[in-house]
Amino acid sequence: MASYDFVVIGAGSAGFSAAVKAARSGLKTVCIEGGEEVGGLCILRGCMPSKTLIESANRFLTLRRAAEFGLSAGHSAFDSKAIIRRKRDLIAEFADHRGRQLTGGKFEFKRGRAEFTDPNHVTVQMRAGGQEEIEGKTFLISTGSVVHVIDLPGLSEVGFLHSDTALDTDHFPRSVVILGGGAIALEFAHFYNALGIEVTILQRSRQVIKEADPDVAEALVSAFQKRGIKVICGTKLLRVERTATGKRVRYQLEGEEQVADGEEIFSALGRKPAVQGLGLEKAGVETNKQRAVVVNDSLQTSQSHIFAAGDVTGLFEIVHMAIQQGELAAGNARRLLERKDLAHIDYRLKMFAMFPEPQLAVAGVNEREAAEQGLEVRIAKYPFDDHGKSIVRGETEGFVKLIADAKSGEIIGGAVVGPEASELIHEIVVAMHFHATAATLAAIPHYHPTLSEIWTYPAEELATWNS
Repeated sequence: MASYDFVVIGAGSAGFSAAVKAARSGLKTVCIEGGEEVGGLCILRGCMPSKTLIESANRFLTLRRAAEFGLSAGHSAFDSKAIIRRKRDLIAEFADHRGRQLTGGKFEFKRGRAEFTDPNHVTVQMRAGGQEEIEGKTFLISTGSVVHVIDLPGLSEVGFLHSDTALDTDHFPRSVVILGGGAIALEFAHFYNALGIEVTILQRSRQVIKEADPDVAEALVSAFQKRGIKVICGTKLLRVERTATGKRVRYQLEGEEQVADGEEIFSALGRKPAVQGLGLEKAGVETNKQRAVVVNDSLQTSQSHIFAAGDVTGLFEIVHMAIQQGELAAGNARRLLERKDLAHIDYRLKMFAMFPEPQLAVAGVNEREAAEQGLEVRIAKYPFDDHGKSIVRGETEGFVKLIADAKSGEIIGGAVVGPEASELIHEIVVAMHFHATAATLAAIPHYHPTLSEIWTYPAEELATWNS
């Protein structure tokens, strides 16, 4: 039986980063991956493939808008097979690179499915055949997540797309009904609409994007509606049926039954932790009602020597945070073995971004979270339709928003709906990292005309309150 200081189960973003750090720190480390492919969700079925498709959609949307800029692009068309082929080629390169990193690292890499037999041992069913018994002093569970499918009558019988399948099909429907209002739903809505496909979004709650304040979410919905995307919130999904021309979703809105028709249905109702078959009950590892592995702020589970990181914890389905969690867990595994105090994770700089058009990004606390934490804050916003660079670009939807502590003026949160939001948000994260005040941000020179100078306007407004 092989014995290790640190056993990592799952080789995605959290697991890979943890294995690298643990091995570099001198721990005898093994990383076990049981999936059919190597690379993790981000590379194989998440960030990279979805953004590759979105990039094609963005370029096509630019062609469709050429006349606004005095240009003629001739007849614009897309080749769905070529779009998917480019995605497959790029993802294959990313996955091959990650595979080389896993096999060429200072840790062992095993291809097989691991299952706990007790808190200190796992059995690995090797993909090449046979099984291995492994003993570990410490463990990391980083098995990620899988698509969540709700029990909606008729959905399975009629058939549907989800994020995994939609990323690899070269048949794009003429119309689509998307179930859900999170990042996956809205990014695919943008993708399809940019290609000229009719899109209807059915969201069960009253607001899309739970990570954002209502004004931020509403700005994105408004922009979508101007593009012709139907966004219907506050629905109760009833059942799915097949029609002569496609598929139909029956739903209830304000007490009345209504229907949404499309050639295809896309279920984008989130993901759930991938814990099936791990034998967590044998290890004594607790999960919550959503089957997420419960961890403390040191990433320890109910078993102090077993850590968890990434999507499997159900905390943040975000790559950079999975990496942060994985690296902290690896460091804490070593501290535990050396009987030192453990480090605690800090989510003060948490970020969320999504990539439709316009983009949306948030950082730090939002208004709701500030109220829940009893923080007294001041808020200032500035619209893109009054900003020179965005007007020149023809991208005037949305606004930027700053949230500052009312007494100190320190920036504790920010949000963007608008052009390049995923890039612009990083200026606020850097400011927050250094505990900068709004006055400090307002005093920093910003080149004109740029998108980033828009932050100076809400910063100046907040600064006057603390002067």
